[in-house]
Amino acid sequence: MAGLKDKRGFIDKDRLDLSERKAVEHWMKRWGVTRDQLISAHRKAGHMVKDIAAELGKKR
Repeated sequence: MAGLKDKRGFIDKDRLDLSERKAVEHWMKRWGVTRDQLISAHRKAGHMVKDIAAELGKKR
């Protein structure tokens, strides 16, 4: 599996799992958004990172 590496293994770069703290922190920092903004976009757009980025108006 290709992805961003954390201490336990890999973070999926195509899907966002809100239960994975490291993944949530990574995308919050990358896009400069709050946890609430990220959760809201996740609920509207689904779990695919490209769809969440589009919802936030950010580049993947």
